[in-house]
Amino acid sequence: MERAEVLKRVIGILTDAQHIRRAAEAGEFAGLPEDDEDAAGTAGVPTLLLNEMLPSIRVPADASPQQVASLVAEALGPALHTMVSGFSLAFTSLAMVHDSGRTDLSSIEVLRELALEIEAGTYDEGP
Repeated sequence: MERAEVLKRVIGILTDAQHIRRAAEAGEFAGLPEDDEDAAGTAGVPTLLLNEMLPSIRVPADASPQQVASLVAEALGPALHTMVSGFSLAFTSLAMVHDSGRTDLSSIEVLRELALEIEAGTYDEGP
């Protein structure tokens, strides 16, 4: 998955998580057993993120533990780095708006603006 796609997916996951939290706070999951609440979305957000963004890893049956570790690190390292970069970018963007005292923007609007900047190529370069 390309860097811009990962960044946009992180923003999508954060936006989905906000919608799920608001629904839960509004009692839309009220009356459901606790396991059903998770099925309705709260536990699914991290799982969705990991399933979509982490690569599959093929390990030969005769691989040594060192080879397995190397294959896992090689496959997961770049993906995890990009995911952490995406969350850091989103957090920093939200924090800057919060710290500036702006009340005219919701967090979803900040994330939407960030997604538009990513689409425009603003964050194509860098780690």
